[in-house]
Amino acid sequence: MSTSPSKSLETFDNPQTGRDYTIRMRMPEFTCLCPKTGQPDFATLYLDYVPDKLCIELKSLKLYIWSFRDEGAFHEAVTNQMLDDLVAVTDPRFMRLTAEFMVRGGIYTSVVAEHKAGNWLPSQRIELP
Repeated sequence: MSTSPSKSLETFDNPQTGRDYTIRMRMPEFTCLCPKTGQPDFATLYLDYVPDKLCIELKSLKLYIWSFRDEGAFHEAVTNQMLDDLVAVTDPRFMRLTAEFMVRGGIYTSVVAEHKAGNWLPSQRIELP
């Protein structure tokens, strides 16, 4: 596998397709460039998903995230593009990508994008005493 930035995302078979479970990832080193100024934008990405048949392979995800480092992108556009790309390769039951960008001009930006498979219903949350 490459150790250079790449738009290629790899997957592996979900080891427990008969159960809904949540995979949570935190990626604190996301960077891209402001399309207006060319200055770097920094964000922490939070990916939460309920896999169906496939899971995201972590090294390919790291290289994918790295591939945005030299690209100009508005926060809203890059968050939605990443969600679309991740959904395209995994076809999850549910996926949410949250991008929390660092301050720029006194403004913090958070963008949340979600995908839900049309036939999937989340299980009811159980509160234990």
